[in-house]
Amino acid sequence: MEAEGRPAKMRKLEHAQETEDATMDDTTPTIGQVGTQKNDAPVIKPSEDSENAGAIVPQEGDEAAGEAAPKLSKNQLKKQRRWERWEAGREDRKVKRKEKIKAKKERRRTEWEEQRVQGSTEQPPPFRAPRRGEPPGVQVPITILFDCDFEEYMHDHELKSLGLQITRSYSDNRKAPFRCHLGISSWGGKMKERFDGVLAKQYTSWKGFQFCEEDFVKTSEMSKDWMKGPRGGEIAGALAKYQANQKQAEDEGEGEGEGEGEEAQKAPTDADADEEGEIVYLSAESDNTLERLKPNSTYIIGGLVDKNRHKGLCYKRALDRGIKTAKLPIGEFLQMDSRKVLVTNHVLDIMLKWLEHDDWGKAFIEVLPKRKGGVLKTEEEEGEEGEEGDLDGEEEAAEEETEEDVQSIPDRSPPPAYEDINQAST
Repeated sequence: MEAEGRPAKMRKLEHAQETEDATMDDTTPTIGQVGTQKNDAPVIKPSEDSENAGAIVPQEGDEAAGEAAPKLSKNQLKKQRRWERWEAGREDRKVKRKEKIKAKKERRRTEWEEQRVQGSTEQPPPFRAPRRGEPPGVQVPITILFDCDFEEYMHDHELKSLGLQITRSYSDNRKAPFRCHLGISSWGGKMKERFDGVLAKQYTSWKGFQFCEEDFVKTSEMSKDWMKGPRGGEIAGALAKYQANQKQAEDEGEGEGEGEGEEAQKAPTDADADEEGEIVYLSAESDNTLERLKPNSTYIIGGLVDKNRHKGLCYKRALDRGIKTAKLPIGEFLQMDSRKVLVTNHVLDIMLKWLEHDDWGKAFIEVLPKRKGGVLKTEEEEGEEGEEGDLDGEEEAAEEETEEDVQSIPDRSPPPAYEDINQAST
């Protein structure tokens, strides 16, 4: 039996060798084969991965291949297919959402009918809350402008994050007790595509928010018109408190220096500067510190989310255009464990809290997340003083203990009589 089986096995090997030789002689490549053509150009080898089965791999020397899009990686293909499935199911989700709302209304209606049968006279609350008109806060003549001309420096996920921050900023400003005028400069590009597509143009119904295609210099000049007229706002909050203190100080100064002459009376005051306003680009790299907000002023926030890759970009951009720069007084009020660069909505929230409390320290503590590790310097100094007091108390206690130990040591010096005897013997 072994002898009969061996020739069959040898025939199989011979058949495989003949097939391989025939394949090597064939110059036309087939799918799944790996080899080289006559011009030594690599033969296409389709990917075994099912994820890349639909991807077309261009051959070398193909002119159209250079113009085609680059090959996507596995993760990119997965994200793209996941996004396509999400977009394809948008209508289905909308239908399911409507059915869910309808079922909830029916369930609530049934519950109230049962309560009415039991003798309850209470009226059911409206299913949808009434639409709000004007927000409850007070409009102040201050403009916060987001400079969104940094699209080339950000990735897609960073642009998405910036869009969420701007949306959050609008919501926080609308709910604030003292709200500002908001605006975007250099509006367009991928940011506008996202707001038009994914966010379904909801920004078109935002109140008190201007979208401008001009750069931040022209838009800041346009903002002066927003702060004029009946809808420009009124002096309130910390602005009114500062003006009241300034007026009181001026009245006291007039009473003391009535005989100083006309030159002192014609000197410009802070109130005059407030009426004119100013344009300030906020940047952490600036040498100037923002002491307070002034009426009729525009404060520009750089809409850049780059994880601090491009340091000083906003600062250099403002200097090149001749715009004044300033930074928030974080270092004067807080001791932080992390960097002092903040996201756009946090900067806006801090300024809104200052308008409410007239206190930078309180504004920082209420807005900054705990992961920043911010501690008010007054509290830190009190803690250091307490530690110093404990050290002083320990030192005093140690000194008292040493005095007690010295007093408890017996006096071993010889008596005077014994000393006299020794001297006499010598």
